[in-house]
Amino acid sequence: MQKPSKIILGIDPGTIVMGYGLIIVKDKQVSLLELGVLKPGKIKDGYKKLQLIFNTVSGLITKYQPTDFAIEAPFFGKNVQSMLKLGRAQGVAIAAAMRHGLEVTEYSPKKVKQSVTGNGNASKEQVMKMLQALLSFKENPKQYDATDALAVAMCHHFQSNSIVGKTVKGLKSWDDFIKNNPGRIARK
Repeated sequence: MQKPSKIILGIDPGTIVMGYGLIIVKDKQVSLLELGVLKPGKIKDGYKKLQLIFNTVSGLITKYQPTDFAIEAPFFGKNVQSMLKLGRAQGVAIAAAMRHGLEVTEYSPKKVKQSVTGNGNASKEQVMKMLQALLSFKENPKQYDATDALAVAMCHHFQSNSIVGKTVKGLKSWDDFIKNNPGRIARK
């Protein structure tokens, strides 16, 4: 019996450039569905930028029907205005996902890099090269925002398929784990 496909939409939020990446998981095989960027930075009106982000994320959800939505958490910078704008972009993308009934999972930039490359301090180029190896694509996107978003989707895939990722929710002890996972117990 073939297990149903899982489609993960990853977002790297931004009001100047927003990256998005979609992967499909079918029978433990992960493939690239699409990656790209939205450039709301060309629009002067800040609210119109947010509307464009909302509509674009909604459009991607309508087109690809993802089962999972993951977004990169904003990192803390020194420029308060930039942080506010980034937070708004993230909030609008999250609102679009929730509007379509998707649960939202957020990952820190360090967690995304660690998950994809094994190094939480990896460069954007290292992340891109690892994604090219993992997903067998050759083209170099013009902007790293696209591969950053794809890395968020891959991070979510890796986290949701790890033993820790599956079992942490709702479990209080090893006894809970054993009770809820009898097939994972090796008996001698």
